This record gives sequence, structure tokens and C-alpha cells, in this order.
Amino acid sequence: MFDIDVKEIEQAIERTSPETEKKVDWSQAWAKKYPILLEYQKEVDVKPYAAQLEAMLEQLKSGYGYQDLDAFLVLKDILAKVWTEREKQTGAGGAGE
Repeated sequence: MFDIDVKEIEQAIERTSPETEKKVDWSQAWAKKYPILLEYQKEVDVKPYAAQLEAMLEQLKSGYGYQDLDAFLVLKDILAKVWTEREKQTGAGGAGE
């Protein structure tokens, strides 16, 4: 298994064009490592979750004047930080607690 340096990942991200980013199906790309990203699509009714996320995006946009992408990135970052903090507190990180 090859070991990629964090700097190399950062450089690859910087070199990736917006056009290329739009072509990538990130669920599919990450599904090899996290199969749940494909499995949940057959099991979960995403509409209620999508509606709540949409409401949070709108709150960020109206409350802070963010554009769509910025609001999405902020919400994604908040979720990642919540997960990281939860992982520290509970030791969660694996599948199916």
C-alpha cells in the first residue's frame, strides 16, 4: 500500500479544476472505502434529512449573507467538527454503533 503525503493531497486538490470536480461522483469515489455511501441510497428516505439540511443552508445564507457554496461548505465543516468531537468523546469511528 502506498503512503501519500498530506501535502500531495493538498496539491492535487489545488490542481483540480472546477469542471473536473463537477464530473466526480463523490459517493461512488468514496464507496470503496465506505460502502454505506451506496447502500444508504437504497434504504434511507432522504427527503426529511434533505429538507432539514436545506433549512440550515437557508439560515446560514440569510443570517450571514453567505452564497450557496459558502453556506454548504460551512455546514459541511460544522458537521465534520461535530463528528470529530463526538469521536473524541465516545471513541466512535467504526461502523454501526
